[in-house]
Amino acid sequence: MGQKRVLITGAAGFIGSHLCDRFIKEGFYVIGMDNLSTGSLKNIEHLFPVKEFEFYFHDVTKFVHVPGNLDYILHFASPASPIDYLKIPIQTLKVGSLGTHNLLGLAKEKKSRFLIASTSEIYGDPNVHPQTEEYWGNVNPIGPRGVYDEAKRFMEAITMAYHTYHGLDTRIVRIFNTYGPRMRLNDGRALPAFIGQAIRGENITVFGDGSQTRSFCFIDDMIEGIFRLLMSDYTMPVNIGNPDEITIKEFAEEIIKLTGTNQKIVYEELPTDDPKQRQPDITKAKKILGWEPKISRAEGLKITYDYFKKILGK
Repeated sequence: MGQKRVLITGAAGFIGSHLCDRFIKEGFYVIGMDNLSTGSLKNIEHLFPVKEFEFYFHDVTKFVHVPGNLDYILHFASPASPIDYLKIPIQTLKVGSLGTHNLLGLAKEKKSRFLIASTSEIYGDPNVHPQTEEYWGNVNPIGPRGVYDEAKRFMEAITMAYHTYHGLDTRIVRIFNTYGPRMRLNDGRALPAFIGQAIRGENITVFGDGSQTRSFCFIDDMIEGIFRLLMSDYTMPVNIGNPDEITIKEFAEEIIKLTGTNQKIVYEELPTDDPKQRQPDITKAKKILGWEPKISRAEGLKITYDYFKKILGK
């Protein structure tokens, strides 16, 4: 049989790099691919001495060739934060469309099982709460977030088309807010922004009145959920996230308490089409994968805070 081989795109990103670690731990040969537009080699430099790991510096929107067999392909290449996809909107659309098409073609040629990283963003600013996989979403296709939301919706559509038309073995994970070590401090999302501001002694910026909600899943729980979905026989989309919902204002207060700083919360205007509620319904993940998050927000935040303190040399 030989050693199983997996290609992970977006390997130098936050979730991608943790996936590389997990597959190496599971005894796989891992090929990481990234064009480093938003990822960082710092996230995977500890893997360069590992003989079961190799890295391709490549943009998946161009033709993708990997020699040898591939048992699995995980497509995680994409800007994932508003700051990134508002800065590089066309690349965001291309990695979701052309990139996914290229990798599906590779999976078909290699007869690989193929998993895409979709997102809770496909639900847009939801009218249904919490969000189940059957909900079709409420997305503004021409709004500023449309470049990301529609790229991910297209990813799901073309992946499902390859599954039904070509009989390709596919999986779709819908990822809800995830946090932990290797997140970028400046990626525009609430959690790293709040921690960064607290460490630097700045006021904490909350958009809108802070009543919008998010549900934060620790990276280790997320990786476990993705791994279980890949190894399952289930081909429809599955929500992976933590259903423990909190308002952004409460969350800012938690960060101030955690960091022991005495910042004030300052309020700014809510960005266009910012979702007001975000909470996954994880009934399917529980039933089909036997998965639910294990790490509490208090525990996960402490690990994340310690990581950022180290990064910032505080």
